[in-house]
Amino acid sequence: MASLPMPAWSAPAPAAKPAPRRAAFARPSKPAAAPATLTALEWSIVAMAQKDRVSSLREPSRFLAALGSVFGERRPKRLANDRLEMLRRLAVYAWHYHWNVPDSELRAFLAAGFSMDHYELIQASINRARSSAAQNRRLAR
Repeated sequence: MASLPMPAWSAPAPAAKPAPRRAAFARPSKPAAAPATLTALEWSIVAMAQKDRVSSLREPSRFLAALGSVFGERRPKRLANDRLEMLRRLAVYAWHYHWNVPDSELRAFLAAGFSMDHYELIQASINRARSSAAQNRRLAR
């Protein structure tokens, strides 16, 4: 008489599941960080901020505004776009005070939609422009 095989007392090892297939249109779980860039308009604002004074960032008192209107003193007007105005303000501080931008201005810059990568990109660009200008002055001597 033939006997039947004994049942296995341990559970069989689970079969490996194939990896789920992703649809072609599915987004990756964590997008790769794109390098910070500025548009041509934003770069022109950074360049123009070199000529702006720090006093252009302060609002004049009513008395000074009245004197300016009587004597024709022109003050730079704010940019119509708040995001670009924050970029201009940060660039003016960066041109005049190097890396010593006030914390409140940096927070406002970040709240306007820019990142710390944008801030570092602007500072690096301004530092390159400064060193290039210094080198040109040395060569002109």
